[in-house]
Amino acid sequence: MTRKLPTVADLKAGKGKGQKTMLHYRTLEQAAAAEAAGIDIASIPPDLLTNPRYREVAPTVFSMTGRAHPEAGTPDDYLRLAGQLLHAGADAIYCSGSLQTVEMLAREYVPVVGHVGLVPSRATFTGGFRAVGKTAASALALYENCRRYQDAGAFAVEIEVVPPEVATAISARLDLLLWSMGAGPGCDAQYLFAIDILGETRGHIPRHSKVYRNFAAEHDRLQAERIAAFTEFREDVANGAFPEPQHLVMMDPAEHEAFLKGIGA
Repeated sequence: MTRKLPTVADLKAGKGKGQKTMLHYRTLEQAAAAEAAGIDIASIPPDLLTNPRYREVAPTVFSMTGRAHPEAGTPDDYLRLAGQLLHAGADAIYCSGSLQTVEMLAREYVPVVGHVGLVPSRATFTGGFRAVGKTAASALALYENCRRYQDAGAFAVEIEVVPPEVATAISARLDLLLWSMGAGPGCDAQYLFAIDILGETRGHIPRHSKVYRNFAAEHDRLQAERIAAFTEFREDVANGAFPEPQHLVMMDPAEHEAFLKGIGA
């Protein structure tokens, strides 16, 4: 069966019928690979979404984009940005702003995705970059936050670094789609960063990530080859080995002689 771009209604109709796959990626090459691999959902930066080639390489990946609220600006700025990105081909808009902003966007028929749990742009309020919902009180607060997102009109939330039993219980009690990044298999999608999957992350690898390839080693190998090629070029120029005759376009000898006479040589 030919795959088609899912709608919000399609994703909501699939709740409770298995998990989707979701990636964050930043390049056309990664987008093309996601399409070929059958990835369902992507979170991508606006500059990739607005690239004229994006939908050419990823025509059936449900693609969410947006900006963190400190960068996006006021609710009116958010609405203006959402309109521009939806017009450019976005399927949904990420909003880490207030529930009032989410409600305003949803009221204007913008497909909105919120963020709960460990939200990087507001992690200071939950104790920094650590799990959220490990106590009964914080788990109940998390549930209430998700319920409020649903009431505000969001159709999905990213739920990040939350105990799986908490995320599973919340997902089972709400119509809201939960897209899990380190929140276990009881949600509606599993979400990872492409750079982590590909082993391109330098330094700390998040606990919830899984490395499937070692692109960092390949990048290092290619960089060494790049330096070696540039060095050989520099040495060839220094010792006269470059350029060689095959790299040049020569004059006909008679034309060369006429040229030299013309300049008085």
